Amino acid sequence: MTFDGVDAPWWPYLFILLGGAVATDIWRWIGVLAGSRLSQDSLLLVWVRTTATGLVAGVIGQLLLFPSGALAAAPIGVRIAAAAIGWTAFRLARNSIVAGVLVGEAVLLGGWRLLS
Repeated sequence: MTFDGVDAPWWPYLFILLGGAVATDIWRWIGVLAGSRLSQDSLLLVWVRTTATGLVAGVIGQLLLFPSGALAAAPIGVRIAAAAIGWTAFRLARNSIVAGVLVGEAVLLGGWRLLS
């Protein structure tokens, strides 16, 4: 079956959903099954956590220093301030991701609007 295999307006969305689910959900289930047998202190699990953290840090760094799209129009100082204040809110709210994201986004949008 191909992307152009069905002539229906909903088909591309279903195709992308199925393709995305198959590509990621298999690995998630393998992780769940294998992860339950691993010790939290095992070298493999420490390596996986370290690699995942490094990848996330790299993506955040790229978004801050070399953004694309609409984010590129925001001044670098606003982007860095939003990240720093969002991280501070995250820590002050006892590691609440929602608090960090909402505060960081508010600072980004407010600073962008103020300076443009």
